[in-house]
Amino acid sequence: MAKNTDDKRNTNELVTSSNLVAMGTVIVGNIGSQGNIRVEGTVEGSLDSQQKIIIGESAKVNGDVKAAEVEISGQVNGDIQCEESLFLKKTALIIGDIYTKKLIIENGAEFNGKCNMGTNHQLKVDRDHVNPKKQASSN
Repeated sequence: MAKNTDDKRNTNELVTSSNLVAMGTVIVGNIGSQGNIRVEGTVEGSLDSQQKIIIGESAKVNGDVKAAEVEISGQVNGDIQCEESLFLKKTALIIGDIYTKKLIIENGAEFNGKCNMGTNHQLKVDRDHVNPKKQASSN
């Protein structure tokens, strides 16, 4: 019984963990996580999280963003696919299409693209593009 409790605790820690791309850091490649992702630096590639992605005011992302919830204060050049709520803060700059269930935009945020809103089955949510196992098996 204790082992099951430890396994559950480890799973909870994994899911609620946060991953940080600090200011001044540049990552070239895709990032996928079951936990949260916070970007303050630059990512040249896509971001995929089962939880929440936060893109800070100093952040630049050149790639698609997919998560359950997304909060953007920086720049994104790519499509955003959000299963629940997408928050665009006043300093956000988005160049790409948005697919989300809920959209909250602060005065001052800039968005250039199409916006598609609706329930999850209507959205373009496809997590397989970041899964390295699928990519490796398809090559």
